[in-house]
Amino acid sequence: MSIAFDVFNIILLAIMFGVFGLWIYFVGYISHSFRKAPKLNGATHENANTRVNIIVPARNEEQFIGKCLESLLNQDHIDYNIIVIDDSSTDKTAQIIKDYAEKSKKIVFVDAGPKPDGWAGKNWACYQGYLKSDADLLLFTDADSEHSRNSVSLAVSRVISEGLDALTLVPKLICIDPWTRITLPFLSTFLHSRYSPLRVNDPEHGIGYFFGSFYIIKRNAYEAIGTHSDVRNELVEDGALGAKVKKSGFKLKMFRGEHLISAIWARDFSSLWNGLGRLIIPLYAVSKFNAISIFIITFFIFLVPFLVLPYSAVVMEDPLTKILFAISSATCILIIVSGMIQAVAGLKINPLYPLVAPLGAAIIAFGFLSGIIKARRKKGVQWRGRDYVYSVYSSQGFKL
Repeated sequence: MSIAFDVFNIILLAIMFGVFGLWIYFVGYISHSFRKAPKLNGATHENANTRVNIIVPARNEEQFIGKCLESLLNQDHIDYNIIVIDDSSTDKTAQIIKDYAEKSKKIVFVDAGPKPDGWAGKNWACYQGYLKSDADLLLFTDADSEHSRNSVSLAVSRVISEGLDALTLVPKLICIDPWTRITLPFLSTFLHSRYSPLRVNDPEHGIGYFFGSFYIIKRNAYEAIGTHSDVRNELVEDGALGAKVKKSGFKLKMFRGEHLISAIWARDFSSLWNGLGRLIIPLYAVSKFNAISIFIITFFIFLVPFLVLPYSAVVMEDPLTKILFAISSATCILIIVSGMIQAVAGLKINPLYPLVAPLGAAIIAFGFLSGIIKARRKKGVQWRGRDYVYSVYSSQGFKL
């Protein structure tokens, strides 16, 4: 029994040393990225008054669409219009858009109509907006985003001055509910380590990514990658489009833009939980191995240290278990510190929320697990009031 106990603790110790090493890397990389990632600022380029179509898909956004449109109407860029597409909303979204369109000639109201099979609703709405566009620069943004007065002019200026085909901004993510404040600092750490501007901007690195709250793309590049029609069955369509832009050899650059734009990732526990499923279910449909690997990785790096810590404290009776207690304590501290870095530098929220790290870790890990279970049972994910099932994803997209 003693030998089995020692072997079990040795395995745990090896795991914890590996997880500890990963968190040292995460904390170091995130700190480095926040220091080195470029911010979108500076003076507006003299030729930056190129015409821009701002395309805003909206579904059941009555709570946020007004603030979004107000911020877009207040832009200091000269030549632009705002194409706002109602995606079969069941609340007052369409009427709010129409009211704004009556007040301002800059706003064009578009009724997307019924979504065809095989399309995600947002992708269909964005495509309808594109069909109504006429500019050489297309700016896609979400209906729950808010923009500073110079966000568009600075983006256009940088596209022109650096000869870019596309540009995307890292937004300030607004946490309006306590569940998101607890969870997002840790989820952002995991995602930031993969989709950092340092990776996206490296031409030698294969990672390409758009933040749906703000990406501007030249019309010829957008059409060359197939428009939203080519990612019609993607629920994370912004990431898919960014990947296609980079893979196709177009020049893409990501900037930190927390000072220019804000967006809401989740509104309550339900949208947070479904948002985690939205990330993992499409991945499972393409590669079961990759999806399960993501769950296992997140389970071990986020949750296991908080399970090992009390265990090692209870059984701490020899040098081996004392080392296990020390390394698990250090790992838990690193997790909380990384969450605090994200809370302060990225999310601009109270740094005390990451102190509830075990709960946030459990939500992330089991949210991913729930998504995998739903995918295995041919169930889908609910997003923006629609149920998406990926039973035939690989050949025909999803069924609604």
